[in-house]
This record gives sequence, structure tokens and C-alpha cells, in this order.
Amino acid sequence: QVQLVESGGGLVQAGESLRLSCAASGSTFSSNIMRWYRQAPGNERELVATIGSGGGTGYAPSVKGRFTISRDNAKNTVYLQMNSLKPEDTAVYYCFAETSQGYFWGQGTRVTVSS
Repeated sequence: QVQLVESGGGLVQAGESLRLSCAASGSTFSSNIMRWYRQAPGNERELVATIGSGGGTGYAPSVKGRFTISRDNAKNTVYLQMNSLKPEDTAVYYCFAETSQGYFWGQGTRVTVSS
């Protein structure tokens, strides 16, 4: 079983930054594809960013140029650096892992951006 624990959410003003962290256990982290999703009230969960086992990254158009996903395999942790935050970035952010054991979600961390 893989456990994912997110942290780093909070309340910020528009234009400010936050860094989310997702600590993973129970798998060979370096082999996992890691993703960040988010879900705003009344909306479906959407993919925000992906990082492959080799470090390749991908982003949703709405966050490209503002958000950066990274990973530290020594710490079994994936990060989401969020800059120039906008009110429309308000959501619960979820960490997701694709592993050899299957697919796993974290419990989510809430990000609120005030205007």
C-alpha cells in the first residue's frame, strides 16, 4: 500500500506564492509517475502537473509558466511550487501516484487565494 501525505496549503492573497509537498511511502518512489490534481467547488478534478520518473514534466495550460513540479527522490517527496497565484487557483490540491502497485491518492490540501 502506498501512502501520500500532502502539506503546504493555506490562505494567500492574489500574486503570492505557495509550495505544496507530497511525501510518499510504501513504494519505490523514484519509479513512480507523480501528478498534482486540483478540484474547485462544483468542478471536476483536473490535472495540474505531471512529473515522470525521468524528471520530464507537463502542465495544464492554465498554470504553465506559474507552477513548477519537482521531485526529490532521496526524500520521497514531490513538490508543486505555485507562483503568481490567482483566485481561480482556489481548490483542494491532491497528490497522485502511478506505481507498480497501482494508483493512489493523497487526502488533499486546501489552497485559497483571495483577491
